[in-house]
Amino acid sequence: MTKYVAAIDQGTTSTRCMVFDHSGRVVSVDQKEHEQIFPQAGWVEHDANEIWTNARQVAAGALAKADLTTADIAAVGITNQRETALVWDKTTGQPVYNAIVWQDTRTDKICQELAAAGGGQERYRDKTGLPLATYFSGPKVRWILDNVEGARAKAEAGDLLFGNMDTWVLWNMTGGVNGGVHVTDPTNASRTLLMDLDTLNWDEGIAADMGIPMSMLPEIRSSSEEYGKVRERGALAGVPIAGILGDQQAATFGQACLSPGEAKNTYGTGNFVLLNTGTDKVMSENGLLTTVCYKIGSNDPVYALEGSIAVTGSLVQWLRDNLGMIGSAAEIEQHARTVEDNGGAYFVPAFSGLFAPYWRSDARGAIVGLTRFVNKGHLARAVLEATAFQTREVIDAMDADSGVPLKSLKVDGGMVVNELLMQFQADILGVPVIRPVVNETTALGAAYAAGLAVGFWASEDDIRQNWAQDKQWDPAMDDETRARTYAQWKKAVTRTFDWVD
Repeated sequence: MTKYVAAIDQGTTSTRCMVFDHSGRVVSVDQKEHEQIFPQAGWVEHDANEIWTNARQVAAGALAKADLTTADIAAVGITNQRETALVWDKTTGQPVYNAIVWQDTRTDKICQELAAAGGGQERYRDKTGLPLATYFSGPKVRWILDNVEGARAKAEAGDLLFGNMDTWVLWNMTGGVNGGVHVTDPTNASRTLLMDLDTLNWDEGIAADMGIPMSMLPEIRSSSEEYGKVRERGALAGVPIAGILGDQQAATFGQACLSPGEAKNTYGTGNFVLLNTGTDKVMSENGLLTTVCYKIGSNDPVYALEGSIAVTGSLVQWLRDNLGMIGSAAEIEQHARTVEDNGGAYFVPAFSGLFAPYWRSDARGAIVGLTRFVNKGHLARAVLEATAFQTREVIDAMDADSGVPLKSLKVDGGMVVNELLMQFQADILGVPVIRPVVNETTALGAAYAAGLAVGFWASEDDIRQNWAQDKQWDPAMDDETRARTYAQWKKAVTRTFDWVD
């Protein structure tokens, strides 16, 4: 009897493999960071070959750390940074260009051209649930075909494949040029601007508008079924790959937000709030995205409303790497605790424009409210508070769309170890913030999807029973202070608009 399920978590800054037992607890983890490539302002790329090398290494590392063999693993799931687009040659297995990361803004002109051709930013929202924005994969594929010499001709000849990073990892794990499976799931497909939310099929008309041959697109399968087995060499050889979920949907699943009205917020490179709306597709009127939450086997798809925030944890990383203000991410809380408030300073990190609920690609980052009084501690606090304020904006939009006020917020991701941030989040929302025992729920959600497909877990009831609370923060801020500080934040956001002509 196999005792464990593994998950490959291919994230924006690193790739890791995590192994979980039947109770959903972490048995082992191995992780490797990869290079962030910035060719020019607004461009963000990853080396897909480096990521595939790292994926193999962390899979071997995670098994070795727990002294496990392939025979101990019942299945493996994949979760990934969504919207990061890759095009590769199916005969050589080599990318024709670096992966273009979800934060990248180079497709702004493509999006503007598509919008101007009719329907504006909302042109495809009825079908896809998404606005026309640089965030999504489809326009990135168009950019590669337009700008990489020979790419369009190869694509039209049927020689190129497209995928988000789930598809790239799966294709390589199942053999690559030797029979690799070219598949994605609806959670990833729903982030391309190319999938019809009702049929869960690619929309040929939108693909034609973007100049993307249908032959490039992976087959869309459910989020929980066996797609193939790991190729017969290296770690995990022969193990069924049986789950795919985009990272934020995986975290929602791992947080056991399995009923309509349940929400979670993941604090990672960016922040992503997802509200399960059940089998009802709720179209947003307040700047949120309608997306597929998950589709388990032959069951009906479950939908979600999502608020996507581009820059949260990566702002701390920027403070560390670009400014050298801190030596490690953990130091920011120490500096922020040296002051009682932000000293009047607000940091709006619109490095790649503003995502939900604004969708302003013309915005750029700003620090406002500076006086001689402001010191390093105030700036550290403003950096943390930016994450909480942006989350509040998304939650407000969700309340307006769903008509269901939030009663509490489940949180996960790397930043939830920052207790000052968690307390301020509860304060600015005015509701309890709850952290689970396993806060890295992204990998856990992918493991659950894979485990359900092979019978390691019997049903979603097992997932609910596994979820356990670690800590809860209750709001301690008075209403007047909450309203005043949030109003100042909203004013600060307006100062970032119209920066890019």
